[in-house]
Amino acid sequence: MCRDCGCGDSELVPVELQHRLLSENDRVAGHNRAHFLHSGTTAINLMGSPGSGKTALLEATAGLWTGPLAAVSGDLATDRDAARLVQKGITARSITTGSACHLDAALVHHALHDPELAEAVDASDFFFIENVGNLVCPAIYDLGQAANVVVLSVTEGEDKPIKYPVMFDRADLVVLTKVDLLPHLPGFSLDALLEGLAQVMPEPKVLLVSSIAGEGLAEWMLWLSETRTAVLRRRSSENGRGSEQRSEHTDEYGSRRGNAHEHDTGHRHEHAHSHTRPDSHTAVDSHNHPDRHTAAHSHAHPDDDTAANSHAHSQHLGDGSSDLRGPAGTTPEGDLFPSGSDRSRAKE
Repeated sequence: MCRDCGCGDSELVPVELQHRLLSENDRVAGHNRAHFLHSGTTAINLMGSPGSGKTALLEATAGLWTGPLAAVSGDLATDRDAARLVQKGITARSITTGSACHLDAALVHHALHDPELAEAVDASDFFFIENVGNLVCPAIYDLGQAANVVVLSVTEGEDKPIKYPVMFDRADLVVLTKVDLLPHLPGFSLDALLEGLAQVMPEPKVLLVSSIAGEGLAEWMLWLSETRTAVLRRRSSENGRGSEQRSEHTDEYGSRRGNAHEHDTGHRHEHAHSHTRPDSHTAVDSHNHPDRHTAAHSHAHPDDDTAANSHAHSQHLGDGSSDLRGPAGTTPEGDLFPSGSDRSRAKE
């Protein structure tokens, strides 16, 4: 049970306060979602019980998906899950929640103040948000994700969908894991599980997977690919509608960036640009964050051989998270999707 939100218990937290908390969460989730869509990154909220196989599924995914991946792993304590993902080549960090039994949009947003993680997310095909192991509270909180995936192991029994209907009602996909153990579970009924899902899930969609044996992973890859295609189509549509309302420029990697945009979290990004002819293109970006940081960038045109970036950051992470990343490390400072995103690539 969370000390702050009460997780729906009106005796611990008044209903009015719960509504305000969820309203604020939704606002920050919208902020996160706009960034993910802008960068073309597909964010997946991965939920399930402790030991259901969430981390193992991501480890298997890292071995099959050819593009870059990023992740955060939520746990009450330790950074073990994130460490496992780093070993598989995923840029990852741990969000340790203490007593909180779920992630919320602000925790995800705060984790992305880490400049290296933010840059990795911006450049990744997928950003997996591995939620705290729980079949109740994570379903309530929007994180800004494109899709919800619930991981359920056969060892948990076939009655979980009807016992935890909210979680499965909000799922876009259920991944039934550890199916290689079915021969050893004579009391498990797959038909009963599917019947339960049909009662609580609007459009039941289930994949049977064994992360160890490899069963069902091809179907999982296909679902990821289809989900990412849908996100990129939406991004293209959004860019098309917004092109008449804002001035944009295209960097040497083809990524489209707006000149100015505001964030619901109370800060504004200002971009000043100067452009010359294509044979000698330079641009200077100025980001004004009274409460965060300032940065200056010089972008080299594709036919130039040099590019310079300089950053001054003054935002520090709190104590409730651990930094676990890939080969190159930086100090955990900076703002959400730092201006180093000029290094991102066009992912369509």
